[in-house]
Amino acid sequence: MEGVTINWLAVIAASLVGFAIGFIWYGPLFGKKWMESAGLTESDLHNGGIVKIFGFTFLFQFLMAYCLAMFFGNEVGLEEGAFYGFLAGFGWVATAIGVNALYERRSWKYIFINGGFWVVVYTLMGLILGAWK
Repeated sequence: MEGVTINWLAVIAASLVGFAIGFIWYGPLFGKKWMESAGLTESDLHNGGIVKIFGFTFLFQFLMAYCLAMFFGNEVGLEEGAFYGFLAGFGWVATAIGVNALYERRSWKYIFINGGFWVVVYTLMGLILGAWK
């Protein structure tokens, strides 16, 4: 897309929103239900690789935010950004998680917890990118 101006600070802020929401979502809000539905224990979560997990999480979320900013171009504002972020989170990401989870024989709880997380994150990413030009 020729002529798209990317606000790199907005992309970084949108990248970090997943960490903030994830802390609440997979902690006090749905932490125990998520662990149960994913077949994880507290011990599993404390065993190794947290630096790698957080590093790749930031990289992947950065790529998500950058791609969303490219899709938005220079025309999308705050309200449109939040709406388009919601559509991307619900229509693409949450449904893709749902498809994978069905084949993996995961529960609906698993689908709603993980899919819902990405709907919220993408909505906030879109809001940030749309508002902060």
